[in-house]
Amino acid sequence: MSATAATPTAATPARPAAAELTATRKAGWGYTLLGVTRLMVGFTFLWAFLDKTFGLGFATPPEGAWLNGGSRTAGFLGGSIEGGNPFAGVWSVFLSINPLTDVLFMLGLLGVGLAFMLGIGTRVAAISAAAMYTLMYLAAFPMSTNPLYDTHLLLAVAVLAMAGLAAGDHIGLGRQWSRIVKGNRFLI
Repeated sequence: MSATAATPTAATPARPAAAELTATRKAGWGYTLLGVTRLMVGFTFLWAFLDKTFGLGFATPPEGAWLNGGSRTAGFLGGSIEGGNPFAGVWSVFLSINPLTDVLFMLGLLGVGLAFMLGIGTRVAAISAAAMYTLMYLAAFPMSTNPLYDTHLLLAVAVLAMAGLAAGDHIGLGRQWSRIVKGNRFLI
């Protein structure tokens, strides 16, 4: 019998140090919270789509529902133009191509909401959500409570961080989705 085979350390795997276990637990906890945050943002988008489509009476009255002919962007962008928004020319262009603007906005709400809720396609969804949040920020500019910043910008950065940290893998179908789309990393 060799000396290596007789030693108990050769037969048992090395145990991680206490610091490594603590770091693993912290990372696991943080990633779980990241998954919960992704679900919350996804539900925000999905709820906005449902309320604006059907006029559930929360932010959108039934008579203003998209299915009843209401425009989901005309009031918001029109208010920005009337309020002296410095980007009024851009919003006028978006209003000039309405109802296409409404369709794109509503598809964005639905797509981001479903992708974040399921944890699939979070990179595309995050870029779309960041673009939507940034446009909403610019349409509301200047802010009444803070001249430069509001939560739309915070959320734009947060959703991009979710994409970078693979938030769909945590409390979602991200890992399974990655196997389906394989080498198409943009679709993860």
